[in-house]
Amino acid sequence: MKKIIAQVPNFITSLNIVMGTLATFFAIDGHLIWAGIFIVVASLLDFLDGFAARLLNAYSEVGKQLDSLADIVSFGVAPGAILFTLLEFSLFDKNQAIYEISAQWYEWLILFSAFLIPVFGAIRLAKFNTSQNEEPFFRGLPIPANGLLWASFGLMLEFPQHQELFRILFSTKNLLILAIFISGLMVINLPMFSLKVKSLKFEENWYRYVFLLIVIFLLSFFTIYGLALSIFTYIVLNTVFYLFKVKY
Repeated sequence: MKKIIAQVPNFITSLNIVMGTLATFFAIDGHLIWAGIFIVVASLLDFLDGFAARLLNAYSEVGKQLDSLADIVSFGVAPGAILFTLLEFSLFDKNQAIYEISAQWYEWLILFSAFLIPVFGAIRLAKFNTSQNEEPFFRGLPIPANGLLWASFGLMLEFPQHQELFRILFSTKNLLILAIFISGLMVINLPMFSLKVKSLKFEENWYRYVFLLIVIFLLSFFTIYGLALSIFTYIVLNTVFYLFKVKY
């Protein structure tokens, strides 16, 4: 029974991989809303497997490596597939099978920029897994935050009344700039606070409480758009804290 219980976190992580794989399939097929939903579910499973491991005291090296592999699928490959399809829409106004794409060489380069997301995500995870530092914060943008950002773009398509915003946000130029920017953020050494807490004391967690209040406000007033705004808020807050030398 103990051996079975010890596998509960790994089972949850395996479900995370399933969600990420489904998100990738749906994104490639042009169904970005469903791809976004599966990535959001994967992020919840990513939280639950860590929670289950702590609750059951079921830590293992296999579980650690499996978690990283799940993250690269759900928050690296799947978001890259979403970006690829968004670039297809911006360049050709349609989604099509890759072998049917007729594009100029520079358009292929633009499409292949989607590969930056999984590649830099993998580099980030490799750095994280081999780091010897026991710092209570992240270095660079956590890969689940990257996944949720691109998932939010897919989910935004559920609200077609904002077509003008889509034309601006999802232009080829803006998507390319964002892909490079977010990929770089995943591998830089900028300290970024974790949402994991050891206690509920305000003096130890005040910046987390500030961020959570902002997130609640953004989600309440901007619905799915608030998810993307929350990720950008996280980036801005950490940048400001770094400039003002706020310690986590």
